[in-house]
Amino acid sequence: MDLRIFTEPQQGATYSQLLAVARATEDLGFDAFFRSDHYLKMGGVSGLPGPTDAWLTLAALARDTERVRLGTLVTAMTFRLPGPLAISVAQVDEMSGGRVELGLGTGWYEDEHRAYGIPFPPLGERFDRFEEQLAAITGLWDTPEGGTFSMDGRFYAFTDSPALPKPVQSPHPPIIIGGGGPRRTPALAARYADEFNLPFAPLDGFVQQKGRVEEACRSIDRDPASMRFSAALVVCCGADEREVSHRAGRIGREPDELRANGAAGTPDEVLATLRRWADAGASRIYLQVLDLDDLDHLSLLAERVLPEVADL
Repeated sequence: MDLRIFTEPQQGATYSQLLAVARATEDLGFDAFFRSDHYLKMGGVSGLPGPTDAWLTLAALARDTERVRLGTLVTAMTFRLPGPLAISVAQVDEMSGGRVELGLGTGWYEDEHRAYGIPFPPLGERFDRFEEQLAAITGLWDTPEGGTFSMDGRFYAFTDSPALPKPVQSPHPPIIIGGGGPRRTPALAARYADEFNLPFAPLDGFVQQKGRVEEACRSIDRDPASMRFSAALVVCCGADEREVSHRAGRIGREPDELRANGAAGTPDEVLATLRRWADAGASRIYLQVLDLDDLDHLSLLAERVLPEVADL
């Protein structure tokens, strides 16, 4: 099992804080540093100093880190046109030496769209646009150098695009699609995704959605084994119960609730949770770290949990 560190900067973070977490992620041996792509805080936090742009952040981290993989969980397709997004991701891939992954979704947080003047179509239209964006982005990346890309979609049209620049990774950066939708989400994942992610869901919900995605793969003659399945869990680990309670309090949560819904408790308890997810078919877990100033938390996970999950 791979362990990745996943952050929520819209809750309040500077680039310096994110850089410190990303460098700790790299130095301590975790597989990747990921961040959300949101423009508005959630819940009872100040959100200060305000939102940071996901792809600007990842571009900077591409130059300020060396090994760790970088990506979004997930970019809302409502935020960016598919052509410029394909260019941005390809450029960050080059800047990082081929370490970028694109998580892409329909967008769901209506308040942030209203707050920053971003159109927020109804869900059905967002899925239609999402499907066209996936076709456009992969089409641009997969067009041979020297060729051109054209597409006459309902929402997006491309005419003789040079489809440049090309990403470093071949055929292109991994694409992550996730969510709990029963029909269109599995179908789009089967067609376009390298990885399917279900965030913050109960284990039985993950098993059910994994089955839907596998069936969608089989329906288009794709081997389900070619899909990686992952989950995202809030992490709150402490060397003892006092430390668990302290860390839970710092993020405004209760230890028992985190144990029930996340990966929480002592290192042995966190490992037991991760084993259950591995047994259910998750080969990668994104550990959502909510206190970005607590780098000792990452050190504990690296020392007591990370070495034990390699064989899960």
